[in-house]
Amino acid sequence: MRKWMRFTSPLIVIFGLLSMAFMPSNVKVPESLVVKEPFEVHFPQDRSVFDETPVATPFLGRTYLGFKEALAFKESQGNYFITNGLGYLGKYQFGAGTLQLMGVHDTINFLNNPALQEKAFQTNIARNKWILRRDIEKFDRKWVGGVEVTESGMLAAAHLAGPGNVKKYLRSYGRYDVKDAYGTDIAAYIRKFSGYDVSVVVPKRNAKI
Repeated sequence: MRKWMRFTSPLIVIFGLLSMAFMPSNVKVPESLVVKEPFEVHFPQDRSVFDETPVATPFLGRTYLGFKEALAFKESQGNYFITNGLGYLGKYQFGAGTLQLMGVHDTINFLNNPALQEKAFQTNIARNKWILRRDIEKFDRKWVGGVEVTESGMLAAAHLAGPGNVKKYLRSYGRYDVKDAYGTDIAAYIRKFSGYDVSVVVPKRNAKI
């Protein structure tokens, strides 16, 4: 009897699971579970989500959102709560000096506030686009130092090295280039972030948060 039970019990479980898999497709979802309107999704606040989970580059095409997330992945793998060895902060790796220019003085609050980090990125890119507006008009789709220059590449390079250094790079036709502490130069960012549609960014003089 015991042998028969050991043999038949797994079969009963298997048949039960198979019967569930082939349930009719017209089963009605309870009304209480139907989503009828958009709802707000909050940023994760648990650091372990970012510290322990592998992050893959999101595929968002050549849109502005794709540009923003690709740049964030390059800077920090999209981690809001990280500080690197040089003191750069958050998802987009802002320096304290750049944050102060935009009116952010509390770096601890900034590091723990994803919404503020997103706002800082929007503010900074609008500020950089204003500073580079004439260079964007002059150099967009031109070749400088063996690299095709695009608006998105210029804005990414400005995030890396500051808009002033990007101006010097372009106006010297690539002879003046600078590298960050990890050896990445302006030309590399212009090349890597080429061809994204950043037309939605409105240039703003002295942009503040």
